[in-house]
Amino acid sequence: MTHCILVKFISSFNLNNELENIKSIFNSIDIKGVHEIRYKLNCIKLDNRYDLLIEIDMNKDYLSLYNECSQHKEWKDRYTKYIDKKAIFDYE
Repeated sequence: MTHCILVKFISSFNLNNELENIKSIFNSIDIKGVHEIRYKLNCIKLDNRYDLLIEIDMNKDYLSLYNECSQHKEWKDRYTKYIDKKAIFDYE
């Protein structure tokens, strides 16, 4: 399955300065059922657009393990305060 995290950051957040740190967090996930992580930046800067899409290909049965991993917790602890909106979408 693909686990998608779609994020719109608050206006004062500088994604360009933080993108490598965000990637570093997710790229350090070492769970056998997590296969690939992709990052997509929005190319249209409008107020009604989201800023970042993180796509995580994983075995469906590993979602709960991913949710409890230290990297997921670090992402939430470090960046939740900068998130204006977030949407999660999972598909197969």
